[in-house]
This record gives sequence, structure tokens and C-alpha cells, in this order.
Amino acid sequence: MAELSGGSEAVPVALWPPGEAPPAFQYSPDSVAGADGQMDPTEITFPGCPCRSSSCLAPQCPCLRHGHNYSGLCLRLDEQQQEQPFSRPVFECNSLCSCGESCQNRLVQHGLRLRLQVFRTPRKGWGVRALEPIPRGSFVCEYAGEVLGFPEAQRRSQAQRPEEPNYIIAVREHLHDGRVMETFVDPTRVGNVGRFLNHSCEPNLVMVPVRVDSMVPKLALFAAADIAAGEELSYDYSGRAHNFPGASREHSKPLEEENSLRKPCYCGSRTCASFLPWDSSLFATPASSP
Repeated sequence: MAELSGGSEAVPVALWPPGEAPPAFQYSPDSVAGADGQMDPTEITFPGCPCRSSSCLAPQCPCLRHGHNYSGLCLRLDEQQQEQPFSRPVFECNSLCSCGESCQNRLVQHGLRLRLQVFRTPRKGWGVRALEPIPRGSFVCEYAGEVLGFPEAQRRSQAQRPEEPNYIIAVREHLHDGRVMETFVDPTRVGNVGRFLNHSCEPNLVMVPVRVDSMVPKLALFAAADIAAGEELSYDYSGRAHNFPGASREHSKPLEEENSLRKPCYCGSRTCASFLPWDSSLFATPASSP
């Protein structure tokens, strides 16, 4: 099995299950600019905070204008969940900030720090499990890949064959003024351990967009509950706490036709929605001009 050790987040030389070849992709711990060149997640566009202390405090620090993000090395999940269905924005101190690397507002940017293992599941293909206990609220890993614009994300989705896995994730953030910010990440060709995480309708991880140097977020996955060593890690691909039937669908197609395009869910939870979450906008055919 492939094991990833916290700290360096590099794929070590490891044995995959007998007869199994490692997937062909380039490993990168962080997201990269996609082939369409529309977004560069490495670009630094945020100003740094002027804090001179070793660890920033709210409300003096502009990076913490929305409040404290973390308590120790854990996300303040209770505060996030109180504001559902929308999570509170998370901005970490960045490379231009005056505070040090030990600032309590720097967590996701330090990368993977846990021991995880990629393994073959009975029905879901590859999966990831914890090799050590993970406390609730801990940062687990980022869902990293190529950051794409909508046209390229749609083109790639429509070019895939039905039997191929679709790794593209669409994250939509609703702002207070009614605008919607979209982020599309595709780890098919370039990605990290996050690409092997499976969906569950009762997940033990939650995804939170975290911004460090720019408005392009890191799609950070945190433990939604205490996780035992050996437990498979999963999150809800729809971004919700539970994938309720119909929650991730647009009703532009008859239900039977839509379900024929979706992939079955094998999470085995009591509240399983039967199908994986599905973003129909990536498969929609643009209306022809009159």
C-alpha cells in the first residue's frame, strides 16, 4: 500500500497491491495553474499584515477580520457549523505578513502533517485511510490539482468516457452581495493524496475553502469528527454535511435521464443517496444562438 508521511508530503517509494499499477499522474502537494492559464493559485495578491508579534490576534490583525480561524492546530468547527449552510471565510496569514511561521493563523499552508495510506477498497477503487488517530477539527489534507476556468472544466468533463473516474470538483461560494465565486480543481493529471478520497453520505471530513496568498482558495479537508487509526477518510462531494437525495442536482433533465448519467454511490451509510453528487452544469450543452 502507498503510505504518505506527514511533513514532506512527497510520495515515498512504496509497494502498491500485487498486480496494481500506480495511477499515472504527477504528484504535487499544492494546486497549480491549469492548462487553460486562467488562474494561478501561486500568485501573491493579498497584502501582508503588519503584526510584529509571533502570533496574530483578532481584531488587530487584518487577516483575522472575520474572527479566529483555529484553536491550537484545529479548525473552530463549532463556529463554522453554527453559520451553515454557509461557512465563515478563512484567511490565513500569508508570505507577506510580518508575523512568524509559528503564527497560530498558519495551518493549511504548512501542508500534510499526518500519516495517511492509499489502499484498494472492495468496491470504490482507491481510498485513503488514517494510520494514526485524528482529533476533530484537525487539518488532514488539501484537495490539490489544476485550477481551471469553467470552459476548460466543462470541456474535460464532457470529454470523459462513462467508465472513467471524474476527479473535477466545483466549489461555489455565495458572497454577501449575491455574487457567486467558482473554483474548479482537477487532480486527474496533477494532484495529491486528496484525489484518492472517496465520497460518503455520512463523511468524517469536511471541505473548507482557505485563502492564503490570493483569492484562489486551497480546498482544505478537516476532520468533522474524531477519526480512529485505520478508518477510511471520506467527504461529501456535494460540500454538504449529508448528500440528501436531490441536493446536488439541477432539475433541467427528467430524473430518469439524469440518473442514467450519474455514478452509483457505494458508501454504505444508512442515509445513502444512491448516487454520487453530480454537477449538471459541467455536462450541460450551451444553448445555441438564435
